[in-house]
Formats: sequence, structure tokens, C-alpha cells
Amino acid sequence: MGVTGSLILIAVGAILRWAVTADAEGIDLATVGIILLVIGGVGLFLSLMYWSSWGGFGPWRRDRLVRRGDVYERPTDGYGAGPPP
Repeated sequence: MGVTGSLILIAVGAILRWAVTADAEGIDLATVGIILLVIGGVGLFLSLMYWSSWGGFGPWRRDRLVRRGDVYERPTDGYGAGPPP
């Protein structure tokens, strides 16, 4: 669902819960709003909980491999890559 989808569900749920005063026959709009709020909140929580495993905007490093003949190895120069001393 993602953060954006969760925020949209929360916004729609809040509008249905607190801003809509119309009565619909056969459905309670306030209850639908609460259900959307809960689903959006759970989705937002799960999205933020797993944000670090997806990448996000935090620091990250991609290992580079260079082909030398038939062997792929880490370069010893640049960007801190290379075997430890």
C-alpha cells in the first residue's frame, strides 16, 4: 500500500467520520470512516516499520564489482571499496 496510499485512506476516513453529515440508506458512513482510518493507520505503521529494509532515503552503499579477465573482484580504489587491509 505504501505511505501515500495509507495517508489517502486516513484522509478519506477522517472526512467520512467527521465531515460528512448526510444519511445514506443501508450504510453508516461514520463506521466506514472509522474502518478506513484503522486500515490506513495499520498500513502507515507497517510501511514505516519496513521503510529501512526497503531503502528509503537513508545512507546506503552499493558494492561494485570489476571484471578482470574471468574474475569479478572489488576495485581497490575509489568509494571505499576494496578488500580490508
